[in-house]
Parts: sequence; C-alpha cells; structure tokens
Amino acid sequence: VTGLEKGHFRVFEDQVEQDIVHFNQRSAPISVGLIFDVSASMGENFNLNRAKNAIVGFLKEGQEEDEYFLVTFNTRTTLVQSFTRSSETVQNEVATQKAGGSTALYDAVYMGLEYVRRGSNQKKAIILITDGEDNSSRYSPSEVREFAKESNVQVYAVGMQGLLGYGGTVINNIIRITGGRQFLPVNFNDLDYYIGLIHAELRSQYVVGYNPNNRIHDGKWRRIRVQLEPLPGLPDISVHAREGYYAPGN
Repeated sequence: VTGLEKGHFRVFEDQVEQDIVHFNQRSAPISVGLIFDVSASMGENFNLNRAKNAIVGFLKEGQEEDEYFLVTFNTRTTLVQSFTRSSETVQNEVATQKAGGSTALYDAVYMGLEYVRRGSNQKKAIILITDGEDNSSRYSPSEVREFAKESNVQVYAVGMQGLLGYGGTVINNIIRITGGRQFLPVNFNDLDYYIGLIHAELRSQYVVGYNPNNRIHDGKWRRIRVQLEPLPGLPDISVHAREGYYAPGN
C-alpha cells in the first residue's frame, strides 16, 4: 500500500504510545542473503529448477548498490558465495547446485542471520526457499528465534504447503518477530510470483522511527506494536513490522 503518511501510523512500545520522529518511504539498497534448500526432496517435481529460475529472476531485478550472499543447505550448511554486488556471480553459483541429502533448515537460517550482519546496507533481509521440514539441524528453533530477536534483519520464506508441516509454524514464529512474511504455495509452479512479491515488498516499505519514552537500560525485551488509522475507501490493512527489540544493558 503506497501513499500513506506519518499521520496514518501509531506506534506503541509495551502498550505506551510513542511520538514518531522519523518517517519516510523510499527505495533503498538492500543486503540480501539467499538461503537455498538443495536437499534430496528439492530434486523431485522440478522444484530445484523452479527455485533456481526464481532466484535468478530476483537477482535480475536488483539495483546497482544491492549486495547478495548465497547459503545452501541439505545435510550441511554452506556459505557458497560471500557478499557481492555482482548478481551474475550469484546466478552462476545457483546454476551449479544439485539436490541431495537431508534438511538442516534451522542451521541455515541461523547462518544467514549471522552472516547478513556483515552487509554494508542499512536494510538487511534473508530469503529462505525450501520445500520441506528440518530433520538434521544442530540449532534448535528456540535458539534461532532468540537470535532473530537480536537481529535487525527481515526474514522471508517460501515453503511448500503441506510438506513444511510443523516447521511452517516454527519458521513463521521466527519471521513474524522480524516483520517479514511467509508464503506457503501448494506447489512451486508459482514460485516466481512469490519471489517477485518479496522483492516488491523490500522495495516499498515505510520506515517509522521513534525515541523510546522508556530510557532505562535494563536489557529487557520491548514489545512494539504498529497500528494504522482507518483509511477511508480502503479495507482493513494488515501491518507487518518488527515486533520488538532488546533495550541496551547497563
């Protein structure tokens, strides 16, 4: 939804309304981690090829100052390509991937959250593409969730409906904290559409800033709620925003 203004937004921290001091909507360069499932199941039903094509499409839509890295995962999690502004380099690495092994999904998300911090752009995100559920990670869902709470990174995921099962709920809990989104298509036939939607969302976000009324440095979790005022002529609009942050410690 474009065209919203500062007065349309209200921000609450721990149920206390805050004064908005910064507001804009502008396209900014992004540092993106692509977290690519190359487990054995991805080799079935042309899922791997569809995923490759969707990633290439995303990369081709990038801007000059965008930067990318690529993590693949099956039984192992591998940083295939470190940060680069050359989308062609990442495309070439994607093209060579083959399917095999089990699914260390949580390990891959953890690695992505850890590595994306090195990005040079202020806006950071990771995009997870998978068709299945974790079955071989060392990190637990709670460890990944806690790390996501500490990270100023948006997490997006596209996973196949039905196959992701319980893992879909786990991943969505992680994603929701960061203000990202999860998409669960019935199959990967429309993967291009969902990857394009993620690209569009990353390019058209509102940045809303405030100085917290609570100035105590206690290291505690502060819950954020962003609310939109009713907009005449428009239906109810869902807000996706970061759910909180840890206050500085003493």
